[in-house]
Amino acid sequence: MGPSTAYVAAFGSGTVLVLLLAHRLLQRIVSPKSSLRAELLGENRAFALREVGDVLAVFLVGAAVTRNCVHGEDLAADLAWSAAFGLLGLALLELAGVFGLRVLMKRRLTGALVRGNVAAGTAAAAHYVAMGLLTSRAMAGADLRGLVLSLAFFALAVLSHQMMVTVFRFLTTYDDTEQIEGENLAAALSYGGASIATAVVVARALEGDFVDWSSSLVGFATIAAIALGLIPVRQVLVQGVLLGGRPTVRGGDLDEAVGRDRNIGVAALEATTYLGAALALALLA
Repeated sequence: MGPSTAYVAAFGSGTVLVLLLAHRLLQRIVSPKSSLRAELLGENRAFALREVGDVLAVFLVGAAVTRNCVHGEDLAADLAWSAAFGLLGLALLELAGVFGLRVLMKRRLTGALVRGNVAAGTAAAAHYVAMGLLTSRAMAGADLRGLVLSLAFFALAVLSHQMMVTVFRFLTTYDDTEQIEGENLAAALSYGGASIATAVVVARALEGDFVDWSSSLVGFATIAAIALGLIPVRQVLVQGVLLGGRPTVRGGDLDEAVGRDRNIGVAALEATTYLGAALALALLA
């Protein structure tokens, strides 16, 4: 018999609360002059947007840790493993967030955020949500073996996500980094949709019980590769069917609308279509 709903709810609430407090403490250590209150209530919307994505990611990790670590048989064990997996997940989330954004913005993100660049804040928020999805699925198990497997598959998931997002960025004739640094919110929405959608599919590849390394890696690669199916979604479905343009292998009307015209509506449609297709692919995989 599993744990009661009240028991799980109490653990889930406590886990998320502890992770949010740890998140704030980590922020104060890394950036002593900044504070969550100042970022959210201040005039700089870029910092606020980044923080919103980070907080949502923390909730995803907390929920996953509760689901995997709380069994209701031993209170001490539930507390210990929830703490271990929760703090590991938080650390991995923050590291992956910083790493991915440095790849995207080539170490120029901090300056863009300080200037109040909303596009940079939007891209950062989307990236943290994507990393939250991957972290939450990687945190599986309630023992030392589970910790090791979580680390291994998390690293594999982040690498796969980064490679696939790079492929998406290659499809655009404009430079995502330059556009986002230039406060192009449309480019940030496009990037954010692609990043989160890719994470949805890669996170699906992390699900399932570990049998052995060979079969698990093959299973992960098979499902993760489905994310490449999002490529025709961009060039054929969005650009061709929805916008009525001519489908192209690279570039086209969609790039002009996002990169040149900074059309937020088109970018939002593109991002939404990515997410819809990713959710469908993950459901059917």
